[in-house]
Order: sequence, then structure tokens, then C-alpha cells
Amino acid sequence: MSDEVPPTGGDGDGPDDGVPVTLGSIEPIEIQQEMEQSFLDYAMSVIVSRALPDVRDGLKPVHRRILWAMHEGGLRPDRNHRKCATVVGDVIGKYHPHGDQAVYDALVRMGQDFSLRHPLVDPHGNFGSPSDPPAAYRYTECRLTNLATRMLADIDEDTVDFVANFDGSNEEPTVLPARFPNLLVNGSQGIAVGMATNIPPHNLGEVIDATVHLIEHPDATVDDLMQFVKGPDFPTGAQIMGRAGLVSAFRTGRGSIKLRARAEIEEGPRGERIVVTEIPYQTSVEQIEEKIAELVNAREIEGIREMRNESARGVTRLVIELKRDAPGNVILNNLFKHTPLQTSFPVNMVALVDGVPRTLDLRAALTHYIDHQVEVIRRRSEFRLAKARRRAHIVEGFLRALDLIDEIIAAIRASADRAAAIEALQADAFGFSEIQATEIVDMRLSTLTRLGRERLEEEMAQLRATIAELEAILSDDGVLRGVIITELGEVREEFATDRRSTLEIDEGDLEIEDLIDDEEVVVVMTSRGYIKTVAADAFRSQGRGGRGVAGTRLKDEDYVTDIIGTSAHAFLLFFSNLGKVYRLKAHRIPMRERTAQGLAIVNLLRLQPEEHIQTIIDTRDYETHRYLLFVTRNGVVKKTMFNAYDNGRQDGLIAINLRDGDELVRVIPTSGHDDILLISSSGQGIRFSEEDVRPMGATRAGCAACGCVPRTPWWVPTWHCPTATS
Repeated sequence: MSDEVPPTGGDGDGPDDGVPVTLGSIEPIEIQQEMEQSFLDYAMSVIVSRALPDVRDGLKPVHRRILWAMHEGGLRPDRNHRKCATVVGDVIGKYHPHGDQAVYDALVRMGQDFSLRHPLVDPHGNFGSPSDPPAAYRYTECRLTNLATRMLADIDEDTVDFVANFDGSNEEPTVLPARFPNLLVNGSQGIAVGMATNIPPHNLGEVIDATVHLIEHPDATVDDLMQFVKGPDFPTGAQIMGRAGLVSAFRTGRGSIKLRARAEIEEGPRGERIVVTEIPYQTSVEQIEEKIAELVNAREIEGIREMRNESARGVTRLVIELKRDAPGNVILNNLFKHTPLQTSFPVNMVALVDGVPRTLDLRAALTHYIDHQVEVIRRRSEFRLAKARRRAHIVEGFLRALDLIDEIIAAIRASADRAAAIEALQADAFGFSEIQATEIVDMRLSTLTRLGRERLEEEMAQLRATIAELEAILSDDGVLRGVIITELGEVREEFATDRRSTLEIDEGDLEIEDLIDDEEVVVVMTSRGYIKTVAADAFRSQGRGGRGVAGTRLKDEDYVTDIIGTSAHAFLLFFSNLGKVYRLKAHRIPMRERTAQGLAIVNLLRLQPEEHIQTIIDTRDYETHRYLLFVTRNGVVKKTMFNAYDNGRQDGLIAINLRDGDELVRVIPTSGHDDILLISSSGQGIRFSEEDVRPMGATRAGCAACGCVPRTPWWVPTWHCPTATS
């Protein structure tokens, strides 16, 4: 604006009176104030009308309008699919005046089983993949899923409020009844002005169990609810590493969850290979392939020979062939570190509560949902009660009319027209209400039969029972909440599925012990390095002459080397031929069926290419055995206190210092007073008292076994010990 003084005027006959002249509708304003107010209005519009979901139904306006438009259009699960272009046109023309591509993208996402844990749209056609976009909306078709109908259930019974659309030609719901906690089940993502939301999907059965528990125990804490909701449950599966991130997310609404692909090292025809069968949420096999190729070309990762994407028909399978003698476990750990095989999901549970954005913990999210369901059931019950009372009033009129049918017929025949007949029935002689009189005039003659009267009496009895039930729901909050629990149970029974994402141990996470029972297990390991745990009750005792049962499935030239009975919480010590010791809890070893092959040990321990496990020791022997006796191939023995190895490291610890060309053969737990018998490869044996071997430190090299027997002549040949026992 210019600095000129605005023109002034008076009455036309005298001097100016100093009053500024208003030029049409132009008003002088402060530019700073206008910018602040306009930006605030824009920000709130984006926050409320576009980017953030409502805590009650977990939907943004565009998703809610899409589902409502499909419901209005009759796209139910029992009807044929219809072109997505039709749905997009209805949404844009009636409710959501925005770009067609934005609406179509929102529609497609609700039909992608890799985006939503429980899709709300049943797709037909190419709805895309994690790496490819969907086909144009003129090619694809859609309809509602069965679960989506639960989002819209009872919406025609005055359960939610409706408002006029943008031009006043139609009405749309402000929120959906949402008969399951969709905000947590399917999650939500959005970026608003100055804030964002990123809510992961969860398991439907777990969330409903937590909701029911909170209804029954209103004072339940977040930790109580976490006994039911173990963590997010992503549609693509994968592994959730550790509990620290998800505990923070549930308690505060913010946290970071570490996701790791499900990958195993297998024996291939030309060496080892890494097979990936599940990938983290919102990644794709193609992205992972591209990143691995970059690392291999840059020589940041060595040992990969080739990759093959064998994924098909929704089943993920990425095969990474390794070069011969390449350390598979080391390569896999590098892939976790440098590629999308391991990602982090930042949780930010922000949703609209009464139109205002709020950061929610697990309890707050479920509490607001329960409040919404209480309102939905209350309004539905009031609607049904009014409907039942109106119908009961009419049926009561019918039953009275049957008792006075001759007088009523005479009154109607004497009336000049329909209006006069209705007025005559409302007279004192009959006393019918206007509604009853209207229905009696319109009553069919078939109602006058004896069967018609019986049907009316049965209907009246049912209506009275319904009215009593609805009045009980409205008068007792406990009964009302019981209805919510019952209907949530029905949804759970019909739609709940098993968890896809598993909770795994992260280094330094000690709380995982609380999730695992300390049950008895049997550890089985083979010569080729396959290991598994089997429930102890999988092996039954047999009488004399029993034929036995298969204990494991073996590959050619493989055989069982170790069978150890232990408990899930017990540590196992793994001693390798290179003289190193690794420590691992038994529950870290995957539990398999009795006849299953097992997992390659390199998936659990960071072994070197030429390293393999020679002995497994159960640490529960600490109480009964004081020492461990080491025997090497060249006849060197060493005795060390058992508890010297009561610690562990991922890369292993040196258990015995080996000389060049030597390797560890066997480790034996001893009491300190045992006799030791060593058998050489040439059939010679030495027996000596364990007391002749003095204890040494954990990293010492040991002494020659021949030195333990003073009478051994000098001409004993070079010792090669394949066997040792105490």
C-alpha cells in the first residue's frame, strides 16, 4: 500500500470533516496479521480435513468418503466388482473435490494386502506391488471386503452424525461406526503442517483382546494391555528385533521399531546361500536387490556370487548365492547393516481426538475407541427402541381392532373418504391414535384370519422382549459394554488371523526372558552343522523290543553328533575346532519338529569359513562338574575351571591357545577326580588321573598328554587323538 493520505470528504457544502472514504469493499489490513491467520487456517484444514486419521474409526476423510461412496453404490461383498473409475467419479463428484489420482491412490492402498494388515477393499485387477504402481482406474475393479462392512455396520440406524457435503446436495457421515479398532489394526500414515502420524498395523485378535480387557478392567495400565498386544504385526511379516522400541511406542506414543528380514543360510548345490523369505514393511525385493548390487560393485561386500529373485504370486523369495568358503553369517550381518533387509519403523501415534491432534499411547487409543463404541451402541439402541415401540404401538392397535372388527368396518363404510375413516377411528368410541388408525385403514383383509391373529400375538411378544432388552442396555452401562464385548468377539472369531511378524531377541534385550517358558528341550546337532531344539515330550519312552522313532531327517553322509537335554533358559557352550568358545541360550536355537532337519549353526554363531563345532556343553553342569578338560588332535590336554567360561561374546572367546597345525577335538566336563582315557587314531590308549593335570587359565595352551603318565617311554609315536572320555 502507498503512503498517500486517503481522500476525505464532507457534506459537499463545507470543509472536509477528516473521515476516510471507503472505496467499495476494500479495507486496510495488517499484512502480518493476515498471513498468520491465513496460514493457521490452512494448517488446520490440512490437519483436520486431509492428513490425520480420526481416533474413532482410524480413517482420514478421503478413505471414509471412499468407503461411504462404495456403500451407497451397493458395492457389497456379495455383488460383482465395479470399475474403480466409477467409485473415483462418485467420490470426487459428491464428497471429495480433489484430484482423481489422489482419490485413486487412497482407494488402491485400502486394497493392497502388503499395505494394510486387513484390506478394506476387495481388488480385481492389477493393484500394484511394493515396487510397481497399479494399473489405471479404467482397468481395475473393486468392491468392499467383508471386514469393511463391519466399519459401516448399523450406519443407517442413527449411530453417527451426518453433515452436508461441499455443495449441500448430499450428506456424508462425520465418522464411521467402526465395529473394530481400525486405527491400530491397519495403522495410518500422513504428513500434515507441522506434524505427522505414523501408526503401524497390529494383529486384529490381539487388539480386540486388549480392548475387551480394558472394557472389563477400566483401570488397566499400558503394561497390562501389552500382555495382549505383543507388538505391531506387519502384513509383510519379518522380525521385530527387541522390545525397547515397541515398549516406548506403547507407553508414550513415540518410538522406533527395528525390523529385520527373515533370512536363513542354507546349503546349496554349489555352496552356501542366503534365502530371504520375508522383508521389512514398506520395502521391496527390487530395492534390496539394487542396494546389494551397488555394494557388490563397490566391493563393500565380498563373497556374493549371484542373486535371484524367485518371488511369485505374493510369496517372497530372494536367493543370494555365496562364493565357496565365503563366511555366510558375516555377509548376512553386513547385508542387515547396509541394505533394507533391516530397517527402522518410527512410530508416531498422532490422531484427531474431538477434532484436535493428540499423541496417544496404547491405552488412550483404545479408551477413545471404547467411548466411540459406547456412543454407537447407545444411539443404535435408542433407534431400535423407538422403532420397536412404534411397531408395538401399531400391533397393539391391530389386536384391538380384531376385537372390534365389526364396529370398525361399519365406521369405515360410513365414512365419506379415507381421511374421514381415519378421523372416525380416532373418535372416543374407538380411541385409536392417528398412527394406529392409519395402519388399520390400510390393513389387509388377510390379517382377519385366525393365523393372522396368531402372527400378530407372536410379533407382539417378540417386540416386548426386544423392548425390555433395549431398555436394559440403555439403563445399565455394564449391559451396554457387554454388548460391545460380544460383538467384538464375533469380529475376532470371523476375521482374526495368526501373527505374521515375530518378536525376536535383540542384543542387550534382557526382558525377552519374560516371554519364554523355561521348558525342557532336547538339542540335536549333526556333523554338517545343522542344529535344532525339540520339545522333550516329543520323545516317548518305549518298552523292550520297541522299533524306535525317527529323531531327525539327515542329508547324505550326515549324522548326529550331539544330543543334549537342557532347558530353554540354560546357556550352552559351543567349542569349535579352532579353540574358540561361543555361548548361546537354548531358546535362541529354533524349535523344530522331531523329524525336521534343523537350522545351519552359522545362522546363530559367527563362525569362520573353516570353523566347525566339536563339542556342546550344557552349563547346568556347573553345579556337578568343576572343570572342563580340553583335548587336541596332537595330544595336548588342558584343564580349566568350568566357570571360567561363564561369559560370552558374539565373535566367541579363545578357550585354548592352539599351536600351528593343531585343532581342538573334544571338551569333557569333569569333577576333578576322574580318570581320563585317550584313544589315538592308531589304536593306542593312555589312561591317567585327572589330578595329574594342573588347572590352567582360559587362554593357556595346555600340556602334552604323554607328560601325564611318567612311565610312558620316550619312543611313543606322535600323538593324534580322535577320541577322549572320562
